[in-house]
Amino acid sequence: MAIASTRSAPIGLVIGCIIFGLGSLIVAHVDIGGWAMSFWRLAVSGIVFAVLAKIMGQRMPKSRRAIFYALLSGAFLGLDLALWHESIYAVGPGISTLLNSLQIFFLAAIGFMYFNERQSIVQLISLFLAMIGVAMIGSPEFAHNTAATWGFVTGIVSGAMLAASMTFIRKTHDTEPTPIFMLMQLISIGGVLAMIIPMFVFDTGNILPNTWSEIGWVLIYGTVMQCLAWGLIAYSIPKLSLALTGLLLLTEPIAALVIDYSWLDKPINILQWSGALLTMFAIYLGSLKPKPRALRRYRFFSRFYKRDYK
Repeated sequence: MAIASTRSAPIGLVIGCIIFGLGSLIVAHVDIGGWAMSFWRLAVSGIVFAVLAKIMGQRMPKSRRAIFYALLSGAFLGLDLALWHESIYAVGPGISTLLNSLQIFFLAAIGFMYFNERQSIVQLISLFLAMIGVAMIGSPEFAHNTAATWGFVTGIVSGAMLAASMTFIRKTHDTEPTPIFMLMQLISIGGVLAMIIPMFVFDTGNILPNTWSEIGWVLIYGTVMQCLAWGLIAYSIPKLSLALTGLLLLTEPIAALVIDYSWLDKPINILQWSGALLTMFAIYLGSLKPKPRALRRYRFFSRFYKRDYK
């Protein structure tokens, strides 16, 4: 059973990433503001996670600090989703999802500044490659899209907000290990609370779905994209190597780019495709965790001490 579980993990991760990419298609077609869409996604998922936590008998953390960190993680996740939605409206699902995937570099920066995590030469090179890739994607977009600046800024900042959200998930677990459904419920509550004021400020008149069809898409967005996709990803990642995880996670921006190009008829030229591939390669390199220096040194010198025994 363990072997079967390990074999199914890559499939589960790819399916979860593709579902996430399809979520951007819903955002592009439903006539609701980006902040309101973030509110509804987290509200629907919060109800689902509350029911699951109740069924599984999971309880609230005893530590107030852990609860605060989980709620703060949700607030940053709400900002991440809202800004990602705004980027989708400005530059399309493909480019916005790719920009959001740059969160790996913000995570590396947070790890360096606050958790004393050393950065490898490969990770620094990947950051340089990502900057070149984003420039290759952006140059044609700025030439014909007046909203490109807003789309790129919100897309990149959304990645920073996602990195902050993931950091506070780590701090929640460091303070008190929290069951997954209860954690996701608290995150959803934090995101919903954080979205209330911005939603009424920026999306006035564009908050509620107008048709039964839009209500259905919002429910699908909150349950399938936030609950099912996250569940598949959370289930699969611990069962895979970090290198394979980083590689398979790139299926999300790839799926979004293909959807953007084939379904939404967004013009993407050769330079932009090349920039997208370079950026995804850089994201993959940036996701690789360097081996401890002592282990690297041992593996290097051990080659000189190998002996054959009969």
